[in-house]
Amino acid sequence: MIVLTTPTGQIGRRTLDRLLAADAPVRVIVRDASRLPAAVRDRVQIVEGSHGDPDVIAKAFAGADTLFWLVPPIPQAPSVDDAYAGFSRPALDALRTHGVERVVSVSALGRGTPQAEHAGPVTASLALDDLLAATGVHHRALVMPSFMENLLRQTELIRSRGMFTSPVSGDRKMPTCAIDDIAAVAADLLLDDGWTGVEEVPVLGPEDLSFAEMAEIMSEVLERPVRFQQVPGADFRDRLLQFGSSEAMAQGMLDMMLAKDAGLDNAVTRTDRSSTPTSFRRWCEDVLKPAVLG
Repeated sequence: MIVLTTPTGQIGRRTLDRLLAADAPVRVIVRDASRLPAAVRDRVQIVEGSHGDPDVIAKAFAGADTLFWLVPPIPQAPSVDDAYAGFSRPALDALRTHGVERVVSVSALGRGTPQAEHAGPVTASLALDDLLAATGVHHRALVMPSFMENLLRQTELIRSRGMFTSPVSGDRKMPTCAIDDIAAVAADLLLDDGWTGVEEVPVLGPEDLSFAEMAEIMSEVLERPVRFQQVPGADFRDRLLQFGSSEAMAQGMLDMMLAKDAGLDNAVTRTDRSSTPTSFRRWCEDVLKPAVLG
């Protein structure tokens, strides 16, 4: 039995689709089961509630052998550590008592780099990876750069003003990956009961691009000018605060972006195994263009 968290989120939903296509037995933890399509509800076991709740976790883990673990966004958390290790504590305790053998989790690049020591959610994700491994499970941490889908948060800005922004320099070349590719890697691991031990699995997309290069590709695909604008870190943090983030989480997000600007995501050498197929141009054609042009 595979237990899957965040089945209505972007990564979880796509991973679930792949598991069901393979006819795998799946149990999902979901806050509101009505958000699942009826066809999905008929094919999975459902445990309703938060996967940060010990009672929910105990029910979900009973008889399970594999877990897909993804910490949901908690922008109001009092600290970044609370948002990751704190939220995951019931699951960490339950892994030791319920016999779950394998865990695939969503994490971040940067292990072993000086930038990762003060990188907000990245630092917390890597610490959570260590806690998961310490339970004794076989563990694969999907370590990733920023997602292409993050740009969808700026759809209106791209549409109305022909621009997108970040505190990261426009010249910094970095990997970026599509959520469909993350789900494909996750599902393959969840369906394979032959792997053991603890490893990181980088998911890097097919190429490194700067924001300036991404703006050129977006302009060509959208057939309208799009430019990148670097914004001051204070402005980035203040915008997160305006949208309801706690001080700690807003600062943590800024720390992460500054770490990326200093090379956090460039430490892993790209290989055929870590390169995933969806190019940024293809993603713009399939996802961004419909979103912007409607």
